[in-house]
Amino acid sequence: MFKLQGFNNLTKTLSFNIYDICYAKTDRQRKGYIEYIDEAYNAKRLTQILTEVANIIGANILNIAHQDYDPQGASVTMLICEEHLASISLSNEQTPGPLPDAVVTHLDKSHITVHTYPESHPANGISTFRVDIDVSTCGLISPLKTLNYLIHSFDSDIVIMDYRVRGFTRDEDGYKHYIDHKINSIQNYIATDTKKLYQMIDVNVYQENIFHTKMMLKNFELDNYLFDINLENLDFSEKTLIEKHLRQEMMEIYYAANIPSELS
Repeated sequence: MFKLQGFNNLTKTLSFNIYDICYAKTDRQRKGYIEYIDEAYNAKRLTQILTEVANIIGANILNIAHQDYDPQGASVTMLICEEHLASISLSNEQTPGPLPDAVVTHLDKSHITVHTYPESHPANGISTFRVDIDVSTCGLISPLKTLNYLIHSFDSDIVIMDYRVRGFTRDEDGYKHYIDHKINSIQNYIATDTKKLYQMIDVNVYQENIFHTKMMLKNFELDNYLFDINLENLDFSEKTLIEKHLRQEMMEIYYAANIPSELS
């Protein structure tokens, strides 16, 4: 660890999308799914999640702006500042984040935001719920320590994450440092039990301090993706078609490319 001449001016930003996919056949079921999502992840609930994120990284909350949208979706923006508790040592080791009550850090000019986007396919019954989250910090610890909590706060079929360290900070000799902790993969900050559940891909640009990881659940059980539909009431051909549409939706999101139906 190098000694700085002043405040740590590096900006560390974790941005990621979380996707939940389901099948809702009728207009009533699709409406019900959207209503369920809006209730489960309304602005109040999202504020609770972000408050816990602030606790994990030891931040004081300065201001909260939140909004539920009509007809659907919600947003929360939280401004945070540093918490001065020097008696607790900090670590940026490439390990999953510890429990919230065991972490503290120094932050300033930082923010946490979340936006939700429920939507439905107009033809095949697929409904998708997307959550966009940004955790941006200036200080000693990386927002990557919040990953485990956030992944498990939502029904995460697909998670796409970007981590970027911007700017520089100077040590006492005036030497610039463009990153203050070792990292070779976002995966190192995710719990082993969680990683076992997902197929994962990394795309990293080390010289630019840019790190990208995406995750998709390995196991597929159709019953987990049906909204207000009894699996036993579906015949074999219906199950096959629904599973095909669900898998295609997941693959398209994961690879960020439209896939022709005949290839899915």
